[in-house]
Amino acid sequence: MTFAEVITPGGYKIGEVASAMQKCIRRGLADDALFWATELDLAGYGEYVFKRLQIIASEDVGLGDLYACIVVATLREAWRDQRKKKDARHAPERLFLVHAVLYLAAAPKTRLVDHALIVMYEGAREKRDIPDFALDRHTARGRVQKRAWKHFWEEGARLANRAVLDDPYERPAREIRSDRQMEMDL
Repeated sequence: MTFAEVITPGGYKIGEVASAMQKCIRRGLADDALFWATELDLAGYGEYVFKRLQIIASEDVGLGDLYACIVVATLREAWRDQRKKKDARHAPERLFLVHAVLYLAAAPKTRLVDHALIVMYEGAREKRDIPDFALDRHTARGRVQKRAWKHFWEEGARLANRAVLDDPYERPAREIRSDRQMEMDL
C-alpha cells in the first residue's frame, strides 16, 4: 500500500485528503481546508500537513502575499516546539496548524511562481546575451572595457521597482566612491 492509499481515522485516503486540503485552500474555503488538514493531523501526519502548507505558500499564494512562506515556516517551528512538550490533553500545537491553514485560505492567491517554475525549468531555453549593464567593474569583461565606479553607479546599481524609501546613505556612498577614488581603483 502506498502512502496515498493509507486510510485516515475518518475513512479517507491520505492522497485524496491532501488534494482536498490544497484545492480548498486555493479556493479560500477555510472551513473545508481546515477539516481536511485536521483529518491528516488526526491520522498522525501533522508534519506532512506543514510540508504541504509550505508548498502551497509558494505554489498557490506566492507573490500574492509576500509573507506567506515566512508565516507558515514560523508556525511550523512553533508547532514543532509545542509538540515536544507532549501535552496530549490540550494539544496546544494544534493552534499553529489551524493558524497556518486559515492564513493560507484567506491569503490572496497567484500561481505566478509555479507558472514561472514550469516555464524556466521545463520549457525550451533560448540563448540570451549577458546585458551590457551587467558588464561592470565586478566582471572580467567590464574591467577589460575599463568600466569603473561611475559606470557601476549609473548602470549596474540602477534599480527598477525602487521602494519609496528615503535613503540617506545613497549620496554619501556615492561620494565615498567618488570619481577620484574610482581612478585609484583602476
